Amino acid sequence: MATVPALEKPPVVMTEIPAVQPRKGFRKYWHLYAAISPFYLLFLAFGLIPVGFSLYLSFHRWDGLGSMEWAGLSQYRYLVSDSDFWQSIGTTVAIWALATFPMIFLAMVTAVMLNSAVRFKNAYRVAFFLPNVTSVVAVAIVFGSVFSTNFGLVNALLQAVGLDQVAWLNTPWGIKIAIATLMTWQWTGYNAIIFLAGLQTVPGELYEAARIDGAGPVQTFFRVTLPLLRPTLLFVLVVSTVTGLQSFSEAQVLLQNTANESTFSGGPGHSGRTMVLYFFQQTFDNNDFGYGAAVAWGIFLVVVLFSIINWRLLQRRDEA
Repeated sequence: MATVPALEKPPVVMTEIPAVQPRKGFRKYWHLYAAISPFYLLFLAFGLIPVGFSLYLSFHRWDGLGSMEWAGLSQYRYLVSDSDFWQSIGTTVAIWALATFPMIFLAMVTAVMLNSAVRFKNAYRVAFFLPNVTSVVAVAIVFGSVFSTNFGLVNALLQAVGLDQVAWLNTPWGIKIAIATLMTWQWTGYNAIIFLAGLQTVPGELYEAARIDGAGPVQTFFRVTLPLLRPTLLFVLVVSTVTGLQSFSEAQVLLQNTANESTFSGGPGHSGRTMVLYFFQQTFDNNDFGYGAAVAWGIFLVVVLFSIINWRLLQRRDEA
């Protein structure tokens, strides 16, 4: 009986395993870091360093020219008991409330109208967005004429319907209403575009289902559109809070000729002196840079507090 020879195993070829190359890190990607470095350098020079210096400055007394004097927490203790600072907070919050809630309502209505428009959509969007890119100083000058006591358009309309004139820029609530109206006019179009972007993300099938179930336009808006717009509404409210509580140019330009004081006084009785106006008054009129820095950090805390409150309120409603 013949035997079958055993098969020989193929020779094993030893291949060299390439050595792991060490990562070159920064040297390999230095050109990418160099490409994005201008932003970080500018942010460091004009962002982080000034913020850090303002915090350091808030613990000192300094008139801008002489040597700094360590003050510790005395600036902040005085800030807490400063009645003028608390008055500026009340004024700012009142103007913010008078401007923000009508503005959000008008922006929502405008967005719904733009979303349902068939022709000239782009022209309408540009027209509503124009106030936001217009110079605040120029707009404030125009609104100063509109709310003028003797020759203003608003008082002319009041007289046309048999009402008395109102000294808008010389009474406490008249000043607040004038500033709030300017801010509403300026930001309504911008927020309408934001709401319009949110409306265009709502699936059309939901509207068809609502119509099949017999829901009218009002029910569809409150049961379908508004719940789905909560993230957009939260964004608009937080941004409006941040910008509204930091209002400066509107009051400064609108009221600069209505009182025989500095341009940062906020009009007669300081009725239009916002928090940022008070900061400028303390810093540049009184040359108290240390206390001005403390006021700036107080403004920061107020803005953060109101932003958190608005965010939590909307989040709680959404969870409910």
